[in-house]
Amino acid sequence: MRNVSMLAVVPLLAVCACGSDPQPRETGTKIAVRSPEQDRLHQLAEPELEIALKRAILASGYSCKRLETAGFVTKHENLDMWMATCSEGRDWAVFAGPDGSAQVRDCGDVARAGLPECKITKQPRAAANG
Repeated sequence: MRNVSMLAVVPLLAVCACGSDPQPRETGTKIAVRSPEQDRLHQLAEPELEIALKRAILASGYSCKRLETAGFVTKHENLDMWMATCSEGRDWAVFAGPDGSAQVRDCGDVARAGLPECKITKQPRAAANG
């Protein structure tokens, strides 16, 4: 008798589950994931920021003999977008991620991909005179 009653309940559970929404509901709250590295870039004085961006460019396999300008562009999704201009005349977009990574792209490629324009919106702070 016990087996019969369990068999009768299973179809009822299946019917009850038909109307349920298996997808999680959005709460409207976006969660921002950031890394200490992202925040630290915003705190750097100009010389240190230039070093950090140049290192990212070189580590990505690109050339940059001397960095001429550098600055913050915008936030794009969970990435901070920075721009650097090298003495060879190339403009680079450096995307700093919440996992501490950096992605470097030629600004011309960034524009063609429909990403934010490589235009500095915030200059780094001046180095403190000691």
